Amino acid sequence: MQVIAGAGRYTPPNDGEPNHWVVHLTTDDLSVGTYSIPEDGLDDQTTHYEDEIYVVYAGTATLVTDSGSAQVGPGAVIFVPPGEKHVFTDVREDFSVLGIFAPPYMSRKPAG
Repeated sequence: MQVIAGAGRYTPPNDGEPNHWVVHLTTDDLSVGTYSIPEDGLDDQTTHYEDEIYVVYAGTATLVTDSGSAQVGPGAVIFVPPGEKHVFTDVREDFSVLGIFAPPYMSRKPAG
């Protein structure tokens, strides 16, 4: 067992950075991290090819994907399939999500 203290908690980005990502755990089968975007901040993530679950911990935003968009806030649980482009926009309040990837983040390459 491992307790991951502070997972999901908002962390401001370092000077000059638009957001903050910290990895809490990586195993052979999954990874877990916290992604934080300040109010009115920029989500500059690129498409990745792992199954992903977001659990919104703080703040509100709109998640825009290839298949639609939704406003999300604390307690929302979101599944994004591999390869689906997605970005958080209209970030209101400091925003943080717990990101769970299977297999681990950035371990798969695009098909083809």
